[in-house]
Amino acid sequence: MSRSRLALLALLLSPFASISPAEAHGSHGGGESLEAGEFDFTPIITIEGHGGFDTNLEGDPKHYAIDGMFGGVFEWGLANGGSFAIEAAIGPALVWGEAEHFYGKVHVDDHDDDHEEEHDDHDHEEDHGDHDHEDDHDDREDDHDDHEDDHDDHEGHDHGHDHSHDTDFKRTDIKGFLQARYAPNDRLSFELSWNPYYVTKDQGEDIQGLKNELGAKAIWALGDGDVNFALGDGIEDLVNGVYLSVDHRQGWESDGMYVGNYTDPRVGLGFTFGGDEISLMIEAGPRFYVPGSYAGLDSRTDYAGEIELSVPVGDATLFLHWQHVYSWEDASGWGEGWQHHVGTGVTFTF
Repeated sequence: MSRSRLALLALLLSPFASISPAEAHGSHGGGESLEAGEFDFTPIITIEGHGGFDTNLEGDPKHYAIDGMFGGVFEWGLANGGSFAIEAAIGPALVWGEAEHFYGKVHVDDHDDDHEEEHDDHDHEEDHGDHDHEDDHDDREDDHDDHEDDHDDHEGHDHGHDHSHDTDFKRTDIKGFLQARYAPNDRLSFELSWNPYYVTKDQGEDIQGLKNELGAKAIWALGDGDVNFALGDGIEDLVNGVYLSVDHRQGWESDGMYVGNYTDPRVGLGFTFGGDEISLMIEAGPRFYVPGSYAGLDSRTDYAGEIELSVPVGDATLFLHWQHVYSWEDASGWGEGWQHHVGTGVTFTF
């Protein structure tokens, strides 16, 4: 497979919430680019350990998982160096802490509003002078006891914005991926994807059932993608590795709740170096996030980016990636600060 072809395929690296094991680590195809009318099937196995860190939320909730994804890529060659591919994978996800979730999920409750209303009612009752002092004192004691009970109940309830999670092993979920990708040439690519995630039992805030994420993405390589410092390319040649992408995603929780959607327009840079063609990808841009009505929050613009390093070793590819998002919003159930997702693993192609 030509380096320009590999560079284009390496652009397909980066949705934040769930990523395809094969797509995310540049493992499309198994040989030279296909001629028009040719067909190829490549079996793929990916093993990845990853963790998520929501440092912008109270309690700094975390999730860790080890995924084993088994699947393959069906690819057809088209005219003008283009291709059409269908990729699918499924496998277990061993979960520590909480399960993966769609970006921006919050848990907002009305305790604060109820507390304010109770406080107002309490003050209103104290304003009345038609009770004797002893009855008034008893009423206040009862109200105080009720308030303590409410406070205890509130502390015992697990909220998404005030987590006290432990990170012990929880369970084994099922994770899947399905994508259709059309590339009319070696610089342009369009894809549609579905990322299902099945939570196997109720646990904490995780609800048994099927989570869903739908995505659509377009990628345009501005240069020829042939940037390899091992072959004598210089810094001035990096322009050949620049690309633009637009990624739109929508997510639903396992109880059917619509979490929201986001659109990521990004500028990226991909290049290779070293005798083994070690690949590095860097991309960044704004994230236009629209939360679901459940959150009661306004739309906002965050920053999102990703860095990924991959090293081919025979028929396997070792990879390491870091996805990061920064939000300037400080609202109920959501805080200003960073969210991180880091992962490492290996992809085998056969």
